Amino acid sequence: MQEFSSQGVRIAYIDALPGGGESGRPVLLIHGFASNHAVNWVFPQWLKTLNGAGRRVVAFDNRGHGRSQKLYRPGDYALDLMAADARNLLDHLAIPSADIIGYSLGARIATAFALAYPERANAFVFGGLGSKLFETAGLGEPIAEALEAPSAADLSEGLGKTFRLFAETTKGDLKALAACARGARRKFTRAELAAIVDPVLVAAGTKDDIAGDPQPLAAILPAGEALAIPDRDHNRSVGDAAFKKAAVAFLDRWS
Repeated sequence: MQEFSSQGVRIAYIDALPGGGESGRPVLLIHGFASNHAVNWVFPQWLKTLNGAGRRVVAFDNRGHGRSQKLYRPGDYALDLMAADARNLLDHLAIPSADIIGYSLGARIATAFALAYPERANAFVFGGLGSKLFETAGLGEPIAEALEAPSAADLSEGLGKTFRLFAETTKGDLKALAACARGARRKFTRAELAAIVDPVLVAAGTKDDIAGDPQPLAAILPAGEALAIPDRDHNRSVGDAAFKKAAVAFLDRWS
């Protein structure tokens, strides 16, 4: 992986060109909470799929995640700061604008990006997030406390334990992730979402209780479209073949 400094924070990223010597239309990938670029995008074959579609793929580890710098104050994880990391990466690579795919927390970051830097994006895919984008502020204290518990065995079954086990699987820094859970909270208003004029595909599994229904969010967005991923929960939606196919087709329509 390569690295650059964003607002004084070390961010690790990859920049993968398609085959055939072409530069490819750029797409920026923003992963979810407690994940990283490899778990969210490489292992589920997004990188292969997008490169195969002729896309230049840029993916990075969010601050506090993967190989990027770990921070331990909740204020360091405000969504506006994390969206600025994405914008700064485009600046670093001299990419004027890109399509953007975000998953779960990554979709919240992409939403903040769409509001702050509309001129830097062409079209978006919000994956793993539907109505919860405007119904809740996202993760918070219960998840942070689960991450700070002495062990996962001490936790009762529920969302906190699920995220704790996932964070351990991805070898995440639990203290940094707890700070992120507390800091990366923002409940977007319907008025804010209605101001996003770029095309957005809203995709979530029909069994994804974390995301909520994609249709109500798509209805608020002026150029929103909904995709219900059949029989998939939050984790299994990520690598779904129908999701990848629909996302590529949607972005190609706006190229």
